[in-house]
Amino acid sequence: MVKIQKISRLEPTLGFTEFDIYQCYKSSFESSELGRLHALFPFKSFCQSTGLVSSRVGRPSLFSPEGKVALMLLKSYTGFSDADLVSHLNGNIHFQLFCGVYIHPSRPLTNHKIVSAIRTDIAGLLNVERVQEVLAVAWKPYLENLHVCMTDATCYESYSRYPTSPKLLWESVNWLQQYLSRFSREPGQRCPRNKFADVSRRYLAYSKKRKRKRSSTRMIKRGLLRLLGKQVGQMKEVLDKRGKEPGLSPGFHERFSVIQKVLDQKTRLFDGQKVSGRIVSVDKHYTRPIVRGKETRSVEFGAKVNNIQVDGISFIEHLSFNAFNEGTRLQQCIELQQRLFKTRVKAVAADAIHVTNANRKYCTRRRIHTSFVRKGRVAADEDQRKQLRSALSRERATRLEGSFGTRKQHYSLDKIKARIKENEILWIFFGIHTANAVKMIEKV
Repeated sequence: MVKIQKISRLEPTLGFTEFDIYQCYKSSFESSELGRLHALFPFKSFCQSTGLVSSRVGRPSLFSPEGKVALMLLKSYTGFSDADLVSHLNGNIHFQLFCGVYIHPSRPLTNHKIVSAIRTDIAGLLNVERVQEVLAVAWKPYLENLHVCMTDATCYESYSRYPTSPKLLWESVNWLQQYLSRFSREPGQRCPRNKFADVSRRYLAYSKKRKRKRSSTRMIKRGLLRLLGKQVGQMKEVLDKRGKEPGLSPGFHERFSVIQKVLDQKTRLFDGQKVSGRIVSVDKHYTRPIVRGKETRSVEFGAKVNNIQVDGISFIEHLSFNAFNEGTRLQQCIELQQRLFKTRVKAVAADAIHVTNANRKYCTRRRIHTSFVRKGRVAADEDQRKQLRSALSRERATRLEGSFGTRKQHYSLDKIKARIKENEILWIFFGIHTANAVKMIEKV
């Protein structure tokens, strides 16, 4: 029995004798916020720009390409987990209309992993720059003040525990010991001897302490480093004996390589050396510490995103999991906005980190008004310029910075729970542009 069908195939067969109930649901969907959001998002152009097409080989996909994109929008819009999203999709006809599917009430979807599979499918094809050009073309007719560019950066944190050195070393030690024990159960293999049991007891006693002295922390780090170095050598010997024997996934070799880098970095840090590109998570080895200088949180762990905003609609200018200085990217922000909307930028609003001589000269040569504090002699029309600077600064502080909090609180960007880098980028992309699509409803 078929659990799910595309509405395009099913609709002609739906018949009701007295009341067309399905048509009533469709009419109410079109007038709802969800229906207007669906009408504003260019699904077809989005799929064409990413190359997302229906499968022509094997069993047909349950969702069309447009339906897959709609499901990702729906996840960001609702903030549901994958399991909750599938549960609501089974019983909410508006959700089914949004995704272009019909799910029979007696045969609901039960595998919530389909959401993760679709996310991975789209993430491998996503080109942020190309897709944003599609969105800009679709939304440009409804936007005003295309000549004003506002820019700022924020960090979208990954969902992970705070990375202390003992925790990171213990995760590495524990994972290696599990594989060494697993290999010892095979015929002709024995488990290499090491101090894992002793270090395990010491780490358990250390982790239970509410207050940890610096001397005890240094002692446990020294023990973990010695054990990890021993285990890495033992694992290399085991792998040499096994040769190219099948049974080990690429993920194993990648994780083992990450653990070796952790060992090298933590050894150098223990010796008082400086380390760049510090790994803060074995699972998410691509994340780096981003020093933000906030009062409540001085360091964040996740992707740093430099944004531009046009009439309240935000676009990604630069996304990186490594720290970067957004103050050097003002020129790229202006060029991106001019490329997206084919309109010359005449005014720029940015915070104090962008106030450099290079940025001042760039804007002066192109006659671009800025929110920067004036430098040099007072101009004849200083009062008008001061009012313009004040208006630009106020608009940036309220609309742009306010949009960061809105997306983090309401569009699943507070703690991103994706497990791989590409999926995390996709998660951020849909969180930002779902918020944009909802904002566009007010402008139409």
